[in-house]
Amino acid sequence: MTEYIEKQKSPQKEICQKLRSLIFQAIPGIAEEMKWGVPTYAGGKCYIVALEHHVNLGFSLQGLSKNEQKTLLGTGKTMKHLEFHALNEINEQKITELVLLVSKK
Repeated sequence: MTEYIEKQKSPQKEICQKLRSLIFQAIPGIAEEMKWGVPTYAGGKCYIVALEHHVNLGFSLQGLSKNEQKTLLGTGKTMKHLEFHALNEINEQKITELVLLVSKK
């Protein structure tokens, strides 16, 4: 996973590093693996993907309330995401809450 993050350009690299750090702070020892070509966590219930102009932090919808789901972007039926273009867009509290919620289900 470190290789995936380290090969990204800025600011995607720094965004990925921050998101990964927040995931590990929320749940020390959380399972991390490469799946779908990107780092995933909690058995694929959460993922980080660096794209050309931003980074997505995706979450399984299972276990999220309708209100929590509305805060996420995308049209997926099982997963949606948050989108980050800069480090200052990262809401640490919101990410921690979502990671904790999806990892329990």
